[in-house]
Amino acid sequence: MKIDEAEETIRALLPEKRFRHSVGVSETAGRLAEKYGGDVKKARLAGMLHDIAKYFPDDQLAAVIRRRRDIPDNFLEFSDKLWHAPVGAVYAEEKLGITDREILDAMTFHTTGRKKMTLLDKIIFLADYIEPGRDFPGVDEVRKAAESDLDEAVYQELQRTIMHLLEKRKSVYPETFEAYNNLINQINEVTG
Repeated sequence: MKIDEAEETIRALLPEKRFRHSVGVSETAGRLAEKYGGDVKKARLAGMLHDIAKYFPDDQLAAVIRRRRDIPDNFLEFSDKLWHAPVGAVYAEEKLGITDREILDAMTFHTTGRKKMTLLDKIIFLADYIEPGRDFPGVDEVRKAAESDLDEAVYQELQRTIMHLLEKRKSVYPETFEAYNNLINQINEVTG
């Protein structure tokens, strides 16, 4: 699928504000991929499609999660704000014919992160957080980190996300903790 086709597809499925967010994520992902040696086309496409299922009804999202053996059932035990990520990847695969596992995985884990994130996983996870339309406390610090160190920026995003959820007395998806632990161990090995 070409980026302009993906853009047309999401324009039909998303409200204008979410559409603009997705375009921003796609453009940010492309810049990050260029900067850090990733595949720009894959990054732009995954960024454009990452929220494709964001406005599907919860019962439809839950049904897809239950139907697919490759999506952990425990997604349903956590915030419904996470559900659109793996379902969006399923939609991209089943309805749009996208078979590239790297793109599908980056879409699946763009809300939670995961242990041993790939370069594309990190790019989409981060681009979703720092795209130009985002405006919340701390985002500028993460944007600044993204200019020089991808892992540091992803680490900061994970840290801020976990702290935000803890402060709000919300549960944290276990894979997010695993992503944090894995990345901080990698960073500590390098900085020793």
